[in-house]
Amino acid sequence: MKYNFDKVINRRNTASLKWDAVHDIFGDKDVLPMWIADMDFEVARPIYEAILKRAEHAIYGYTTIPESLIDAVIERIKSKFNWDVKPEWLIFTPGTVSALYIAIKAITSIGDSVLVQEPVYYPFFSAIRDNGAHIVSNDLKLVNYHYEIDFDYLEDKFLGKDGIFTGSNRIKAMILCNPHNPVGRVYTKEELTKIGEILIKNEVVVISDEIHCEIVYTGHRHIPFASISEEFADNSITLISGSKTFNIAGLETSIIIIPNKKLRRRFIEAKGKLLSNPNPFGLVATEAAFRYGDDWLSQLLEYLEGNLKFLMDYVEKRIPKVKVIKPEGTYLAWLDFRELGMDKYTLSEFLRKNAKVGLDDGYIFGKSGEGFARLNFACPRSILEEGLRRIEKAVKEII
Repeated sequence: MKYNFDKVINRRNTASLKWDAVHDIFGDKDVLPMWIADMDFEVARPIYEAILKRAEHAIYGYTTIPESLIDAVIERIKSKFNWDVKPEWLIFTPGTVSALYIAIKAITSIGDSVLVQEPVYYPFFSAIRDNGAHIVSNDLKLVNYHYEIDFDYLEDKFLGKDGIFTGSNRIKAMILCNPHNPVGRVYTKEELTKIGEILIKNEVVVISDEIHCEIVYTGHRHIPFASISEEFADNSITLISGSKTFNIAGLETSIIIIPNKKLRRRFIEAKGKLLSNPNPFGLVATEAAFRYGDDWLSQLLEYLEGNLKFLMDYVEKRIPKVKVIKPEGTYLAWLDFRELGMDKYTLSEFLRKNAKVGLDDGYIFGKSGEGFARLNFACPRSILEEGLRRIEKAVKEII
């Protein structure tokens, strides 16, 4: 089946957070939303049909996890990433952010520290703070418009050179974001191995957020952290979902992979009654996506690569004061507005009021995100072009 990703679908008045909360979030109903990470594309037909079929059974009670879904998850991970996952390693939750909260709760005590790599997905910060832990950042380095891990600085964190991260404040966990949101890095096996070796040596558990793992572009390959070795698997909690890949985030279904039996028990105990199983529609949608969604996904990736090329070319030729950090994965572009010389609040106001585009402010991803903004290019090309045209017009008016 050929899918039409150029089709513009009116999402207003559908209780869409992306489109219907524009006035509340940006203060202007005419702002074009290009922020939160969901796509403006219809789902794969098999997902739609699976939901319709489940809806025909007009009882929507509490759920258990069907064996067919467990099999689908295991088969997909094996076929996509050559990682052999066992059924008992899997825990299903309604969403990855809530699972992240539980993972931190399971690993840390009040006063412990959790390591992140800024700029990074901003709910990481609240998940750490709300569990009474401290945030420690090993900021990524921007080298020739390519983000790299600062391994020397990472080692320093565990040598006590910052003065506060030993003893009762020591780092207990690291949240690894791969592919990295918002900068789009897809880490290599060598990078992941080096991270893993440092963390194991220092008894730090890896919480690996890999929900963008199937949105990866030509020339790059996603490698699950835990797939590298048994030792890495035994020291990790992996978060995956069909939500970003197949545009089913609203169905709130995520998969948590914990090979270590003791760590898995701690996660389950921390979860308690805080999280139930996902809803029945999320379960059937995820299974349909994993079993029958590859035709749609291959066409989606081709379209997204086209959008990315269009975005890069447009900005380079028509808005040269803005720079794009080319993503290796995700459908999120990290835009550098620093040449405009605005502070973080002025830039935010400029994008909302002058350009009338709704982007995610870079500073919410950490201090190193100041002067940047995140743009979601998973939309019909005509919408992408309109957003870029608005930014171009606003920039030209001030230079």
